[in-house]
Amino acid sequence: MRIAVTGTHGSGKTTLVEDFVAATPGYEAVPEPYWLLAQQGVVFADGPSVVDLEEQLKQSCALLLATSETNVIFDRCPLDFLGYLEVLSAAEGFEWSPDGKLLKRIEDALATLDLVAFVPLKSPDEIAVAIEYPKLRKRVDARLKTMLREDDLGLLADGPRVVEVSGTREQRVRQVTGELAG
Repeated sequence: MRIAVTGTHGSGKTTLVEDFVAATPGYEAVPEPYWLLAQQGVVFADGPSVVDLEEQLKQSCALLLATSETNVIFDRCPLDFLGYLEVLSAAEGFEWSPDGKLLKRIEDALATLDLVAFVPLKSPDEIAVAIEYPKLRKRVDARLKTMLREDDLGLLADGPRVVEVSGTREQRVRQVTGELAG
């Protein structure tokens, strides 16, 4: 199965990916696009920017489309970046939307996935340290909830199943593995 873990920053995505790979032999983890681009020498702005998020969105699509493994779990997917781009552009006073070519690429990339595991924020927050950009974090979480629960962009009807995970680290892994079995 091809799985992507999605959620705002500091929600536990990477932890879920690491825990899932440790508990599920035969799965390979693909790091989030930010880190892969940074390793390639891409320099990002100091703080979130539309240009940087567009680059990460394109990288996310490329990763999904180029990775042929079947037992793989991706840290982030195009849905993450759509959420960030919409929220950030609105805060900057304009509406961001992908052009037709990019939208087709997003649809094709999502179609390669079998499952999207959404890690929403918890209340109270389980992260004990201060998180950068807390307002952006909450707004992106709210946007992702709408995107994933209501499919208001129409990207999931023929795409991957979505499971919203919660609870302890072990419970989250069990919820994802349960989706694999079912």
